[in-house]
Amino acid sequence: MNTLYGKTFAELEEITKTFGFPKFTAKQISEWLYKKHVDSIDGMTNLSKKQRDTLSENFTLGLSAPVNVQISADGTKKYLYKIAEHRYVEAAYIPEDERATLCISSQVGCKMGCEFCATGKQGFQQNLTACEILNQIRMLPERDTLTNVVYMGMGEPLDNLDEVLKTNEIMTAEYGFAWSPKRVTVSTIGLLKPLKQFLDSSDCHLALSMHNPFEDERAAFMPVQKAHRLSEVMDLIRTYNFYGQRRFSVEYIMFQELNDTERHAAELARLLRGINGRVNLIRFHAIPDSKLQGSTYERIENFQNFLKDKGIVTTIRKSRGQDIDAACGLLSTKELVKVKTEYADF
Repeated sequence: MNTLYGKTFAELEEITKTFGFPKFTAKQISEWLYKKHVDSIDGMTNLSKKQRDTLSENFTLGLSAPVNVQISADGTKKYLYKIAEHRYVEAAYIPEDERATLCISSQVGCKMGCEFCATGKQGFQQNLTACEILNQIRMLPERDTLTNVVYMGMGEPLDNLDEVLKTNEIMTAEYGFAWSPKRVTVSTIGLLKPLKQFLDSSDCHLALSMHNPFEDERAAFMPVQKAHRLSEVMDLIRTYNFYGQRRFSVEYIMFQELNDTERHAAELARLLRGINGRVNLIRFHAIPDSKLQGSTYERIENFQNFLKDKGIVTTIRKSRGQDIDAACGLLSTKELVKVKTEYADF
């Protein structure tokens, strides 16, 4: 059955028009969904009984609580959501001082096949709907503490752009959560055409998962490079203004002797020339069956200092959740393995 949660205001207006409801009913429904956090269609008490019955016959809210949680000693929590039979996604809740960030997923699995990513090793299973993406926020026990949401969980957000743009609209529109776009960051490995559409359609922050500034080296462990060249991605980004509300950052996972030399830092600085952005250096969380090794802290600091000397704001992201399945995709992968093991016994 179709879901109500995750519908934009325009979609709610179309629904009310289809069923002959008064036009103002769309506003009533959106308030129940996104401001009053109703738990059932029948709870929309300013709709008539007939209207609620009609909606219930054709829709569900589409909300579902997480089925599992792992809690780290540092306060990080990783929630597992069931999407369909044997299909799961993760959302990571990361509290820190006055901030609380939720890292959400946009796909079950991923097509991109990056060598360092546990999600990519699952293969692609399906896109998430706007309802399934927003459900990770709506059904989060700590929902009311959130200050930021980042699309850095499972999947490539720009490979599911239509649904991601819907969720961004609902999060930032007055009829929805009414958040500032500054609270939302969309991360991508760089898909050219959808990247342009995102930049033209949204004021949310952009993060580029680069991980190597040299195109031939990047292609060796990020297949996307062959179809979407980094030089073209950077040329596109350079045409947009990141001096106002919207911010641009580079996500850079540090791999021992693979991308952590001064040569790499110098090329990264060259690529960022003329772009107002920052670099986030990330320690590699090891994943099963990968030969990649994370850089030492000393090499990461040297890399940071080189970029800072070039005038580039560079931070080393704290490692969080190291005592749980911190790397994206590990918790859902374990669930899939468990299911396959159970079925193998039949």
